[in-house]
Amino acid sequence: MAVSGEGFCTSAWDGFMLNMKHGLEFAWAKVLAELFILTGKISLVALNCGVLYITMNYVFMDFSGAEAVSSIYSPMIVVAVITYVAASVFLGLFSNTVLALMTCLAIDVDLNGEPKFGPPTFHDSLDNFRTEKKDPIADGGWAKSDPEASKGNQVE
Repeated sequence: MAVSGEGFCTSAWDGFMLNMKHGLEFAWAKVLAELFILTGKISLVALNCGVLYITMNYVFMDFSGAEAVSSIYSPMIVVAVITYVAASVFLGLFSNTVLALMTCLAIDVDLNGEPKFGPPTFHDSLDNFRTEKKDPIADGGWAKSDPEASKGNQVE
């Protein structure tokens, strides 16, 4: 609706068709976003549980050497659950951002044939990604493609 100014039903159908047309790109972006989100959740939970473990075992120790806490497992479970929920809320925004950016890119590609709008660095990286990469091994190895790099590797 924001892009075309059409009504809700027309815009919903256009959005559905956009997702169908660019389905693989949307799916790949979603998978990558979910992997980053899962990595972030696991890292945050591990970090908070590690800090809790260190704090409870070394900071809250009595001067006589006796432990101040009898069991560390129940507080660690509580911290892990609270951290996971908080990380899910905040990192879930990243997933929505990825889908919004993919929608903008798909609309730009559909309207212009190739991405026209966006920062120049984005277009440069897309151009580099789209160009055919040279295979240095098929071309005779690194030494053949870069004579300066091969000078130090020559056996005399």
